[in-house]
Amino acid sequence: MSIFEYNGAAIVAMAGKECIAIGSDLRFGVQFQTLATDYKKVYKIHDKLYIGLAGLGTDAQTMYQKLKFRHNLYKLREERNIKPSTFGELVSSMLYEKRFGPFFVSPVIAGLDDKDNEPFICGMDTIGAIETAKDFMVAGTAPDSLYGMCESMWQPDMGPEQLFETVSQCLLSGMDRDALSGWGAVVYVITKEETVARTLKGRMD
Repeated sequence: MSIFEYNGAAIVAMAGKECIAIGSDLRFGVQFQTLATDYKKVYKIHDKLYIGLAGLGTDAQTMYQKLKFRHNLYKLREERNIKPSTFGELVSSMLYEKRFGPFFVSPVIAGLDDKDNEPFICGMDTIGAIETAKDFMVAGTAPDSLYGMCESMWQPDMGPEQLFETVSQCLLSGMDRDALSGWGAVVYVITKEETVARTLKGRMD
């Protein structure tokens, strides 16, 4: 079993019209043994920027603490929040720095630009090779089923409610086909006015 499959995860980020959504499953397990059903894998950096970290749970938490620290330093120096695209480069350089003893995480970054509320989505591998997307990005142990659902359900210029419904259906459907993720999900919908978090009930097996 790959170290990336040790704890299991399913993460989806999707872009809409001046809004963005990111969600993850809630299962925390050791291989096929479930230990907790309230473990969120999406972390807040600031009001318009979230990061999902799939992979090894301990590395994900360490990575988030380091990123939060770096963002606080940036905020003190620049007196503003970091842009999503700049944050993507920061995460990439942090991962590449550790390429010979890497963090076993697959980040998915989702945010809105402060100036024009343009959605930004990117993902990367363990050593920080960035891939940006205009539609959606997935990570975790169920990428094949998640890609299939997202490709068939994503539409351009979706509003916040339609975006939430689409991400929710993609997540729940993808998780049902993966034994290492599941037990419900949490979805964050980020608009220029607010961020709404909703918890979904999924199959509890």
